[in-house]
Amino acid sequence: MKIALGSDHAGFALKQEMVAALEKDGHEVVDVGAYSTAPSDYPDSAEAVARAVLDGRGERGVLVCGSGVGASVAANKIPGIRAAVCHDVYSAHQGVEHDDMNVLVLGGRIVGPALAQELVCAFIAARFSNAERHVRRLDKVKAIERRYAKDS
Repeated sequence: MKIALGSDHAGFALKQEMVAALEKDGHEVVDVGAYSTAPSDYPDSAEAVARAVLDGRGERGVLVCGSGVGASVAANKIPGIRAAVCHDVYSAHQGVEHDDMNVLVLGGRIVGPALAQELVCAFIAARFSNAERHVRRLDKVKAIERRYAKDS
């Protein structure tokens, strides 16, 4: 699978670990930065990952900032992105299965490399269920997005 991967400076070290782990597992990584620990801003990395997912350079995205919260908030401002910060394996796969989450957000200061790898693997392996209740709820989420996009 092609994965768009990005971080700010606080998530850089964990992002680098995820690049190596994903490539070792045979995935293609599209690294959209940051490329060092020099101070950078999470909204920039959130937008870069989101754009890569939306334009098809990545089938899904993984985003890392210090806590995961700021990057999650920023990514969700972009229409078509469904991002969530997940620090447990259940949420990482359930977010895809029930909510069609397309960007996983991790806190580089919260989770270590072993757990991050488990989270990313669960996220990548998961598929949207297409169960009627999940499709109905996702359609409602998309309708909210369209409504508010018109107001901006």
